[in-house]
Amino acid sequence: MSSHFAESTVEDAALQWFGELGFAAKHGPEIAPGELHAERTGFGETVLAERLHNALAALNPNIPTEALDDAFRKVTTTHHPSLIVNNRAFHKMLVDGVPVAYQRDGRTVHDQAWFVDWNKPDANDWLVVNQFTVIEGPSSPGSAVASQHWNRRPDLVIFVNGLPLAVIELKNAADENATIWDAFKQIQTYKEQIPSLFTYNAVAIISDGLEARIGTISADSERFMPWRTIEGDAVASSAMTQLEVLLRGVFDKRRFLDLVRYFVVFEDDGAGTVTKKVAG
Repeated sequence: MSSHFAESTVEDAALQWFGELGFAAKHGPEIAPGELHAERTGFGETVLAERLHNALAALNPNIPTEALDDAFRKVTTTHHPSLIVNNRAFHKMLVDGVPVAYQRDGRTVHDQAWFVDWNKPDANDWLVVNQFTVIEGPSSPGSAVASQHWNRRPDLVIFVNGLPLAVIELKNAADENATIWDAFKQIQTYKEQIPSLFTYNAVAIISDGLEARIGTISADSERFMPWRTIEGDAVASSAMTQLEVLLRGVFDKRRFLDLVRYFVVFEDDGAGTVTKKVAG
């Protein structure tokens, strides 16, 4: 890939790679509120509700609808002003499932509702959306300025069963003033201004089309690291861009599920600081 290309070209290439990995693709404005194929009722919604409801029903066929609705409410409701605390709570529900209770044959049944099929990757709904607009305002926990509505549009958001588990921010490598670290700064802005998107975030990706890094919502710039292999057994060819290596290496469906399930950890320093780490 030439070093002289626009941000939209990088985005198009990324969408093509995701397509080759088996992801469906949607253009953000096409599924925006009010559109014919809308998948949200408002720009403040960051979970694709119908997809999540459908996944809950498909993955938990023995649990009544009322209990699945309760699981949906639990996973889409935050209880803390801290983004990292909410993210940690979500991660536990995602990995361990959510306890639910319901009546059956005159007795109370205690069960576990699952949001992801960890064993059968293709049993899940995989979607990449470009230009996904989120508007968050003064009533949103974590908003930086009480009187300000923030309108932000991340380049790519990766959904699994309607849950936005990854965000990718791209910069234009043809702009000599733009670097990969401008993408990093943009992620920090998103976390501050549209935190509801990052409640569900497993990983964040930054790239200028040539360089690419992966990190978490608590990672500083030094902890955003390259991803150097696809299959895990050898360093990828230098003929491939770092972005292609990272996307093919991380977002293979089986590897991504394993990464989220087994290789994301939260460390508490005992003084109230929680750090989220992901394997590199």
